[in-house]
Amino acid sequence: MGRVLPGRGLPGGWLALAAAAAACGGGGGSDGGDTGFVPGPCDEGPAVPFRSTLDCEAEFEAQSARPLDASLPGARTVKTVVDTLEGDAVYFQDTGRYPLHRTFAVEQLGWPEVLDFTMQYYSPSRRFLLGAITHLEGPDVRVYELAPYDTASLEMIVRSFRALAAAAWFGSELAFHPTSLRQEELAAGLPDDIRVVTTDELYDGIDYQPLNLGETVGQVRILTVAELEAGYVSPRELAVLDRVPNDISVVAGVVTEEFQTPLSHVNVLSQQRGTPNMGLRDARARFADHAGGWVRLVVGAFDWRVEPATEAEADAWWEAHRPAPVEVPPPDVSVTTLLEIDDVGLDDVAAVGGKAAHFGELRNVAAGVTVRDAFAVPVHFYVQFARENGFDAQLDALLADETFRSDGTYRRMRLAELRAAMARTAPDPTLVAAVEARILDKFGDVRVKLRSSTNAEDLEGHSGAGLHDSEGARVGDPTDPVGPAMAAVWASLWSFQAFEERAYVGIDHHDVAMALLVCASYTDEAANGVAISANPFDPGPTGEDGFYVNAQLGEESVVSPAPGVTADQLVYYFYHPGQPATYLVHSSLVPAGGTVLTTAELSELGTALDAIRRHFDAFYEPPAGFAALPMDVEWKLTAAAAGERRIEVKQARPWPGRGSEGP
Repeated sequence: MGRVLPGRGLPGGWLALAAAAAACGGGGGSDGGDTGFVPGPCDEGPAVPFRSTLDCEAEFEAQSARPLDASLPGARTVKTVVDTLEGDAVYFQDTGRYPLHRTFAVEQLGWPEVLDFTMQYYSPSRRFLLGAITHLEGPDVRVYELAPYDTASLEMIVRSFRALAAAAWFGSELAFHPTSLRQEELAAGLPDDIRVVTTDELYDGIDYQPLNLGETVGQVRILTVAELEAGYVSPRELAVLDRVPNDISVVAGVVTEEFQTPLSHVNVLSQQRGTPNMGLRDARARFADHAGGWVRLVVGAFDWRVEPATEAEADAWWEAHRPAPVEVPPPDVSVTTLLEIDDVGLDDVAAVGGKAAHFGELRNVAAGVTVRDAFAVPVHFYVQFARENGFDAQLDALLADETFRSDGTYRRMRLAELRAAMARTAPDPTLVAAVEARILDKFGDVRVKLRSSTNAEDLEGHSGAGLHDSEGARVGDPTDPVGPAMAAVWASLWSFQAFEERAYVGIDHHDVAMALLVCASYTDEAANGVAISANPFDPGPTGEDGFYVNAQLGEESVVSPAPGVTADQLVYYFYHPGQPATYLVHSSLVPAGGTVLTTAELSELGTALDAIRRHFDAFYEPPAGFAALPMDVEWKLTAAAAGERRIEVKQARPWPGRGSEGP
């Protein structure tokens, strides 16, 4: 079994990479030395409603629980209350019984149930100083934390920290961990006897990062990303890689030495497939003894384990875990004209594909969301293109070929040939002329983006994210002509990754077709990113509502970043007073202490995410474990010539993927 190391995860399927409140590493405690605390006899009994002191590890364990906020795997936490009306009386509450401060205050401290308790996090004259002490199990570090939205003053932080440190045997080693930008700013003014440990310092020590929880049985394949891209890894192989690949075909599971963002393309694919995904320092060395052998891998929220298995066990496991077939709406080829995007909605997936259908629906969202104008080239024209040029017959021949069906390397080669042939074939000149005329009429003489939109993507329970290509073009530009761009996007329907993904979930290849979504290119990007319109770390009805956001400068990818490049990753508490943000990871492209988005830009993004969530709530139910609807949203921060910057929404689809059902 792997050493229990702090990672990032959600029980039930979705894992996050970063340390929202603590992870591991850093170490150390306050610099103030002995707090004067003299431990009493150690009580090794069960938890009691509260303790006024913690005299030993057994008492801490009894009062503690796993954090509600699942960005804290590898940790145990004790909720704390300092009562300023009772001479700063200290309460280490039974956190298993009372996971919320309010419930404890009502039942144990006489707080009137009819009174608003939330002001205890915001009021400058509050009675209770609320927080938690978290024990990070891997590095054996204890930190004092406040809720990210807590507006406690510097004096309140010092007061509560010292009261708690003086009441616990570990007080001289306790550190303060700020969980929001505001708290980071306040922490700079703390006295020297209170050590500050930042999220970045904690993050440096993480060894294990769970991303998509689950179990699998497969044959260990240790390789580099370069080897992965040049060869073939089968669905029954466990890929152990040196870094995060931009793409990967269906595999039994993924282990990367380089850590990932939860919204990385590889993790989205893992969620969709329901296959485990984890980050592990020195993974190739740690799996070396299993190279080429069959193993059972379990990726948990707090630990991982790998153990030998047999091929027979693998056969039995895969037979018992075949994914349920995905049903897609058959292509509707009856729509034979170009469609204005405002005439398209979610009922039109069969005619214009999931991406264009959701884009059209985004245009119906109430004020607060900016979505560019566009038009759609329906699937009818792809089907016509394939039939008239014999590509449908070529596909039939491939699907009937036993070697094609059984040999992954051969299949990759033949699909590449089919795709190349399609990309070289000119579409109907009449259609190209019509598309060019529509481009000039709607957008003028500008560069446009032709985006893929199939009837087998952006569906509830099956995102198909990143499987197909988009192409840029400009009318009259011989270096970027429209016709070849159309053919190239259509041809990407037969990329190896797309084919394997459809086969894995039982989609009949005869039932898929490609439409095109055409809009003006984003040539003025100041930043870009992806977001989830819910807080996947704490999604339940008693959780802290908010949004999970990835943001990066310019056009640098947040889902497939270059090696060593990180994006801002944060939980944005949009619905709390002050709208605080907890930054889990900072962009490596922004100067230290800076952020990709300003406070005003983040608020504009939050307004858009809120509007999108409310609009699509009429179409989709939140997945199991979620109180609010999580939509997967792609956005841009554009900068006009006059310097005006605004958030534009590029895409929205239901989240999570097929394999991840939420916590």
